[in-house]
Amino acid sequence: MFLSSLIALVLAAASVSGQGEPIVYNSAHNVTVITGTWSSGSQHVIPGAGFANPAQEAFTYPNTTGVGYSFSESDGWYEIARYRFASNASEPNCIIGTVLWAHGHFELVSNGSIILYPIGDGYQQVQAPCAANSDFIQNYNDTELFLSWQMFEDPTYGPKLHLFQFDGSPVAPLFRVSSEPNMLPKQMLRNVTAEVATVTSDGLITTETLTSKKRKRSGAAELRRPMGLIAGLVALVMLFVTLL
Repeated sequence: MFLSSLIALVLAAASVSGQGEPIVYNSAHNVTVITGTWSSGSQHVIPGAGFANPAQEAFTYPNTTGVGYSFSESDGWYEIARYRFASNASEPNCIIGTVLWAHGHFELVSNGSIILYPIGDGYQQVQAPCAANSDFIQNYNDTELFLSWQMFEDPTYGPKLHLFQFDGSPVAPLFRVSSEPNMLPKQMLRNVTAEVATVTSDGLITTETLTSKKRKRSGAAELRRPMGLIAGLVALVMLFVTLL
């Protein structure tokens, strides 16, 4: 509800200030067009067929974590690829891994914001080793707002894109890996209508697609944790033992 209200306010403010005028890009936006494929960090997380297979609700896990975006300004399509791990300071073994894919339409708002509207076939895999349900697929259909964005010319990597989320926090810097948007077909790619309800042993009702149910029976590959995170946790444990 909060994000929906914030998006409505952003659009209303843009409507009042813009009065239908075309977007005017300033020096923070004109290094290059936003069209293309962008990726963070070591640039291993790239949207497209090499990352997600929506029909099978499957992923090809990159070698490192990160986030990737593709934008096609001519027709307003976007695609997201995300691969993340979240550590738990109180339970170091309970590292939660998430890999996500979604696509849809985006809007460059005249006040400098970007709004992403998914078409409804996005999904994410979550692996939480300490949870009762440790590995599951769930729908992802969240509208996303970036309050602002900027571009810079990196002397080593070329164009660099900075996105700022709805609360102003920055996304990891994104580097352009291709001037062309790397995307799966621009249409519904995953059947989200054929769902089955299952009653768990504790009486709760869960809903999942037929593909998820079949995939659960056959087993899923474990998300590979990045070595940097594991090494950091090992170092913390060794330091704690030394202090004792």
